Amino acid sequence: MLYQLSYTPAALRSYQTPETRAPHPRLPIVVRWPSLPNTRYMTRHLLESADLTPAEIGFLLETALEFKRRPRKLLEGQHLALLFEKPSLRTRVSFQVGMHHLGGETLYLAPQEVGLGEREAIKDVARVLARYVDIVAVRTFGQGIIEEYARFSEIPVVNALTDEQHPCQALADLLTLRERFDDTRGHSLAFIGDGNNVCSSLIVTAASLGMDVRLASPEGYRPPEAVLTAAQVRAGETGGSFLLTADPEEAAAGADALYTDTWISMGQEREAEQRRVDFVGYCLSEDLVARTSPDALIMHDLPAHRGEEITDGAMESPNSIIFDQAENRVWAQAAVVAFLLGLVEAPSA
Repeated sequence: MLYQLSYTPAALRSYQTPETRAPHPRLPIVVRWPSLPNTRYMTRHLLESADLTPAEIGFLLETALEFKRRPRKLLEGQHLALLFEKPSLRTRVSFQVGMHHLGGETLYLAPQEVGLGEREAIKDVARVLARYVDIVAVRTFGQGIIEEYARFSEIPVVNALTDEQHPCQALADLLTLRERFDDTRGHSLAFIGDGNNVCSSLIVTAASLGMDVRLASPEGYRPPEAVLTAAQVRAGETGGSFLLTADPEEAAAGADALYTDTWISMGQEREAEQRRVDFVGYCLSEDLVARTSPDALIMHDLPAHRGEEITDGAMESPNSIIFDQAENRVWAQAAVVAFLLGLVEAPSA
């Protein structure tokens, strides 16, 4: 693949002089990806997990591990805007800490400050922020919102969570498994519960790394067909496998890692009572763990509802890597930012 070298709009204006209007010789260079024609600058975004190839996912994990071992001021002079419409603990803090470790700066924009699509049109917000910062992370509701934002953005856009996708979480999860298994290929990962945004991103990302991926969800609570197909295709490309079942015990049998998430995501509170009924039998409990391989790892992206989708005993198990997952959000996201800004060398196509 051929890459077009260009300057970020914000950096270009910062380094031009009134006399010449020419780029300063030390102007940061970024890599533009001409295969994704979503803006006139051909800017690369991460809007869903399938936007990354298997090779790019592997590269991001290696980059994140390197950053974690030896942070360096690679993002000095770079500014990240956090445009959030949903509350956050891990996402906001991990982006800010990751940028700080690598020398960059962050600006947090709360919902009431922007009113995305209400107080101001999405395309106008995208154009304005591109004049101020180098990259933006958007945490919002429908996937269509971030896709519209990206269409009008001259700078990279990172999905920091939508109702349909959570690619940064999936990268942190696979980074955590990569630390434990060294090579994730051939290891088995079972997701038990709601086929939500976290699940959708996880199964595609794990399948991209050649894992044996199992998903146990009841009818009516599974990821979209396009996501299931993507997971199946990625597994076929990388030597992995993908199993969809309604039986948690079938998915858990002999698994190297068990993963679950809340049954009731943000915005689904009115469905809470029915969901608790529909997910009976899908709790990640000690009984389910007993059906896995010895020393199987226990995973959850948090926040957890102890006693619903996961028992307190499972969360507090010595095999739990839940808080390692949370920690690794810092390094996975730092790698994504550096990658989209073209500050780390991308793998050849």
